[in-house]
Parts: sequence; structure tokens; C-alpha cells
Amino acid sequence: MNNAQNLDSTDKAILNILQQDGALPNATLANKVKLSPSPCLSRTRRLREEGVIQQTVAIVDEKKVGLETVAFTFITLSPHNRQMAEAFVERTQDTSWVLECYNITGSWDYLLKIVAPDIGSYRNFVLDELLDMPAVQKVETLVVLRTEKRSFRLPIETSYERVKDE
Repeated sequence: MNNAQNLDSTDKAILNILQQDGALPNATLANKVKLSPSPCLSRTRRLREEGVIQQTVAIVDEKKVGLETVAFTFITLSPHNRQMAEAFVERTQDTSWVLECYNITGSWDYLLKIVAPDIGSYRNFVLDELLDMPAVQKVETLVVLRTEKRSFRLPIETSYERVKDE
């Protein structure tokens, strides 16, 4: 059974609110979803235990911490086999500049989101790290000029309201 089928409108309301502010105190959250604090806390704990809420984090502005370059990097591996793919993914897991790694369809095998202090540092990262990874055959980069929209909020709808961009 799909986990989404187990979510009622109160669970969805909790998720929508926590996606806007994950540090919201339980009493405030409970008030917003019209529950008393104890059942609200139980629901939130259950959502965490079931892995619906994976983690709560602070979203940091990369430019304000000196990471001026954001790049989306396409990777082709060769040879194509499970061992090479697993070794590549393991290396990306251990590389802090790689924020996201997706195994994709199409003419590329992986898409990475990478941050770096500047374009020169990114270039060195490609030459010294990416091209040193197992089986990396081809790399293509798209550098972000400006971020127009960035959201981590999933569009979870409830039966009584639609999620609005705020």
C-alpha cells in the first residue's frame, strides 16, 4: 500500500505546515491543525518513524557562506555495470560539494548538483575529483547564473485546502 494512502487530512496539514517552518513548536503546530498538543506530537513522531518526515534542516543561502558557484553536472559512466555505478555513488556520498545525485534516464547516467566557492574551484573539482571517480567517462556542466525559484516544499494537498505558494 502506498504510504500516501495512509495520510489523512490532519497528517497532510501537519506536513504542509512543517514544510513551511520545521522549527515550529509543537503547541503552535497543534493549534494550527486543531489538535491538542499530545495527539499532534504523536502524529508528528509517527510521521518521522515511518520516514515520511526524513529530517529537519536549516536551509542556508550558499552565496552568503561563500559558495558562489552552483552547477548541474551530467555524468556518463563507462563501463556500465553495477560495481562501477555503486563505486561512483559511494564517492559522491563522501563528497561535500555534491549536494544531490540522481540516477537519470536519457543519454546521461547521473545528474549532480554541485556547489563551489568560484568557477576556478569548480573546474579544479571536476579535474581532480570527478574525473578521478571510477568509470567517469564524460562530464557536461550547466552553471547557474541566477536562481529564480527554489523550494523544498512538496505540494501535499489536503481535502479541504490546496497548497499555495507563499
